[in-house]
Amino acid sequence: MVISLKDGLKLFGIIIVAFCAVFVCTFFLNFYMDAVAIKDTIIEAQKTLYDAQLATARFTSAISGGFLALIAVVMIIFYEKLYIDGHLRQLGILKAMGYSNGNIALRFWVFGLSVFIGTAFGFAAGHIAMPYIYDSLTIDTLVIDIHFHAILLIMLVFVPTIVYSLFACGYAYLALRRPVNDMLKGRVEKKIKKRKEKPAKAGKERSFLVETCFKTLGSKKLLAFFIAFACFCFSAMVQMGASMKQLSTESMGLMILLIGIVLAVTTMFMAVTSLIKNNVKTVSMMKVFGYSMNECALSVFGGYVPFAFLGFAVGTGYQYGLLSLMVNIVYKDVAAVPDYSFNVPVFFITLACFIVLYTAVMAVYAFKLNKVSVKEVMLEN
Repeated sequence: MVISLKDGLKLFGIIIVAFCAVFVCTFFLNFYMDAVAIKDTIIEAQKTLYDAQLATARFTSAISGGFLALIAVVMIIFYEKLYIDGHLRQLGILKAMGYSNGNIALRFWVFGLSVFIGTAFGFAAGHIAMPYIYDSLTIDTLVIDIHFHAILLIMLVFVPTIVYSLFACGYAYLALRRPVNDMLKGRVEKKIKKRKEKPAKAGKERSFLVETCFKTLGSKKLLAFFIAFACFCFSAMVQMGASMKQLSTESMGLMILLIGIVLAVTTMFMAVTSLIKNNVKTVSMMKVFGYSMNECALSVFGGYVPFAFLGFAVGTGYQYGLLSLMVNIVYKDVAAVPDYSFNVPVFFITLACFIVLYTAVMAVYAFKLNKVSVKEVMLEN
């Protein structure tokens, strides 16, 4: 069969996202359940901070888990679309041999395997980190013991695996509903919107490089989302991690920072490698006509630069809004919590690091583009 277990194991992006989501939810929800179990032992002096800690656990789990779960859905759609478009002929042969759409779609359950791997490792890592997290969430002299909750294992590992596997099969079924002849010829469905052609204004005609840049962006709009999300993760998590040293503990801040960097690197790698793969022929032809490495790189990456900075800006606002909400609403009655304000030095340091790293990544991939062999591309056709 065309779809194998190896195909499910290749979805590193989904594995990382699932890992991060379950890792955070595991210790916060476990803490919440352990804290609720000793509710009757809480004295009046501890009640305010106790309620705030419970609210933090609920709020963080809902925000991080829900947001990353949505990202995982988008990633599955992205990966499946790439896979189906890249294997149209093989899938078309199966349909021509008599396999139904439903029968072929059921094989896509392996895409849910990546979710299982990510959630399982995230659950295990969450329990390993749990003693340190419990220490940072200590309520005065009150000690909360760690207990294993089987319901969390079911809800955070097995339920997401089943749900995402069913979703993968359902999306594949819809994506396979196309003529067999088109699939055998390798024709990728594209919805073309008819637009009224406007006469070009004098002096306003776009150059070839600018036009190519817009065409690349228009053909791969979903990649703009992933690049923006990668920059969002870097901006939000790095600034939040630095600010958490004042509001919580250094270990909590370091954990948030590492999660953000891992998500940013994984998502950016996935987006840029896919972008290069889909523009190899364009770049090879540009090299034939004498365009430089910088011009080729600009035509591929240039249209996504505004989305990168947009993601950084949204990440900055997100982390400030989230921390302000936590301090001013969740912990408003807790006297020990320090005031929080926007950290300007951290913002500019993060922005400088972002510009340097983003430029370095684009330079590395521009160098890879320059290594594209025109001969190999021509032989493929």
